[in-house]
Amino acid sequence: MRNTSVKHFRSVPMTRTAGLREKKVGWLARKTRRCSGTTFSSCPTASSSSLQSLSKELLSNSNGMAQFQEVMRQQLESSMHVELEKLLSTAKGAGAEVSKKDFEGFRKLFHRFLQVKGPSVEWPKINRPPEDSIQPYDKIKAKGLPDNIADSLNKLVVVKLNGGLGTSMGCKGPKSLISVRNENTFLDLTVQQIEHLNKTYNADVPLVLMNSFNTDEDTKKILQKYTHHRVKIHTFNQSRYPRINKESLLPVAKDMGMTGENGDVWYPPGHGDIYASFYNSGLLEQLIAEGKEYIFVSNIDNLGATVDLYILNHLVSQPNGKRCEFIMEVTDKTRADVKGGTLIQYDGKLRLLEIAQVPKAHVDEFKSVTKFKIFNTNNLWISLSAIKRLQEQNAMDMEIIVNPKTIDGGLNVIQLETAVGAAIKCFDNALGINVPRSRFLPVKTTSDLLLVMSNLYSLDAGSLTMSEKREFPTTPHVKLGSSFTKVQEYITRFESIPDMLELDHLTVSGDVTFGKHVSLKGTVIIIANHGDRIDIPAGSMLENKIVSGNLRILDH
Repeated sequence: MRNTSVKHFRSVPMTRTAGLREKKVGWLARKTRRCSGTTFSSCPTASSSSLQSLSKELLSNSNGMAQFQEVMRQQLESSMHVELEKLLSTAKGAGAEVSKKDFEGFRKLFHRFLQVKGPSVEWPKINRPPEDSIQPYDKIKAKGLPDNIADSLNKLVVVKLNGGLGTSMGCKGPKSLISVRNENTFLDLTVQQIEHLNKTYNADVPLVLMNSFNTDEDTKKILQKYTHHRVKIHTFNQSRYPRINKESLLPVAKDMGMTGENGDVWYPPGHGDIYASFYNSGLLEQLIAEGKEYIFVSNIDNLGATVDLYILNHLVSQPNGKRCEFIMEVTDKTRADVKGGTLIQYDGKLRLLEIAQVPKAHVDEFKSVTKFKIFNTNNLWISLSAIKRLQEQNAMDMEIIVNPKTIDGGLNVIQLETAVGAAIKCFDNALGINVPRSRFLPVKTTSDLLLVMSNLYSLDAGSLTMSEKREFPTTPHVKLGSSFTKVQEYITRFESIPDMLELDHLTVSGDVTFGKHVSLKGTVIIIANHGDRIDIPAGSMLENKIVSGNLRILDH
């Protein structure tokens, strides 16, 4: 057994390495180049001799390239239409009508994708939002609450985005069914929060889950356990869109099936799909008929996204002519959040700017915590009647996110997505509210899971709050290595969750386990090199330490 080295450690500033920015590929331009030369006949959307003649004629005049690209766009749309009709012809039963509506949305998205001619923002036109367009939370809270808060709650619907799987954490099925605290899942905690509201204020706040085809079946099975809770639960499904071959720009799917060779050819098109799917489901109309006015939308894995009575009161107390239709909760950016979307003023409207929209030359500027000081938490408050109006006017305009993927067999595909917050520019009197960091507590990795399972937080009626024993309100920076990535492996490495009340920074790498009642303080780094193992003994207290080498504790 080699000795473990334990060194006194002076804390130094540490930052996360920023990931590479995804680049948007000019598919249409590439197609144009390929189809305008001698290999024109190989282009699947324009193989006839008449089109070859047309291409030469168009390219011979000054406006030829623009006209040629328009012809190509029309050809691509025509070919896509034919392929989608072929797919729809294989749909069966009640699913056929749902698929038809889904494909109508996909056609609109594909049409807009083909129309994009350049960057979605011009950098010189970007301005900081006017001061009154992003209100500090304390100002909203200072208004207090009315006596009849139940009346406000009865106008509210809570919507949780529940389309994601737990695969990134090594779990099968919906992510919302992963246990995160005292055997409670994300969904359990959400139901407990809303039930507590309804009981406390004698209110009727329903829960709506936006599922995807990946999560719908498993979620509906588990919903039976909440039958006797004081929460009405509704579900609707995100659309199902076909992944597109990156070369041909046509669907990979051969029929509407979802198994076998078709198991990897469909995708849910991002949470921006909520507006169309909610409207198409009929649930939007039903809730409006029941007197509901606003939805509070958030990711189901954000444990800080609870109903805030002060924000709700601000919404419902506005005069009719100046009703705010959209509130985005933002919070102060740290170096860990440099890639998060931010609010800007653009063409006289409040607008969400995502890193994918930023020209390469300005990415570092975008990541600056001095110029862009806030980021989007994806906690959103949105008017139901405004969603209905914008859907019926076909006026919901969201930037397209082009997401490249490689599916089984090595085929390169793209999927076209949108983000729910990008629609902020479409709503009247939109507002940002700079909320405390506590309202942004996402669990994306087991490092996040360790934080919310620890004594840093206390659990009450489904809500997590920072322990009063923590002397400062910021959460520690935790980075667990690849041995902890999967939830099952993570659980086996902790006999009990360490005391982290005084922790600032924790990095763990390699084959490391923790005994019971371990206490971590300050900055702690534990590194087990390849082939080594470190067992932190029960009852250990590590404060500002680096632990490396090999330490085995064996039963005898």
